Amino acid sequence: MSFDRDSSRFFGIIAGFKFFKALQSFINERYVNHFNIDMSEFKKPSEYESLNALFTRKLEKLRNLEDGFISPSDGCILQSGEAFLAENELFAFSIKGRTYSVEELLRDNYEKEELKNGLNYANIYLSPKDYHRYHAPCNLQILSLTYTSGALFSVNERHLSKIANLYTQNERVSLKCKSVEKNFIFWLVFVGAQNVGKMCFDFDKSVQTNMKTAHNFTRKYNDLIIKKGEELGNFELGSTIVVLSQKGHLNFEPKTRIKFGEKLANFL
Repeated sequence: MSFDRDSSRFFGIIAGFKFFKALQSFINERYVNHFNIDMSEFKKPSEYESLNALFTRKLEKLRNLEDGFISPSDGCILQSGEAFLAENELFAFSIKGRTYSVEELLRDNYEKEELKNGLNYANIYLSPKDYHRYHAPCNLQILSLTYTSGALFSVNERHLSKIANLYTQNERVSLKCKSVEKNFIFWLVFVGAQNVGKMCFDFDKSVQTNMKTAHNFTRKYNDLIIKKGEELGNFELGSTIVVLSQKGHLNFEPKTRIKFGEKLANFL
């Protein structure tokens, strides 16, 4: 755990370093070519002053927002479905054959009553080539945020297949939200990973992740409304967003790859 965190913090420092322009342009171009990144919606690689600026690049072109509950990010849907009950605890699949505890993932950011009828879920993995900013999937009210310290294991499919309950072992931030129009509770859980320098949140700049000393906390908000498609924050490299919804409100689309703005689920 210490090595994963220390190496991630070191990588974050290197990624934030601004080399002289010619060298930085070379580094950026090599990164883009290595991961085969489509830059058609962004500035040219040479225009970013550091790798971190490239990782956290903003869209230069507005995306169309489809109807329904849209994806908060670009990525690959590793698994989606309905959480199941085992020994009086809710579990979901990270990938086929590997599970995680929903209660452990959310930690202090739920009430038992909110989970009693079950949950639907989708796990979205953001690879290094993906757009790393995340957005509101519908008009929502953020009720609370819970930060949970932890390890920074890689969250790609290879590591998910090897490490049980991986999402609950990693550092993470969960947002408990309420759909403004449909009036149901859902959660967006942002899972840290190896070489993810930080998870940042535009609505609360005081939230700090990947720190040398970290203390778990829960923060509640009053009247914090975010419109569908508005930016919530960003990863400083790829990672995972787990979407959890009270059962009977969302029907997740059978997709593998998805982009922010595309429909992730239909409202029921």
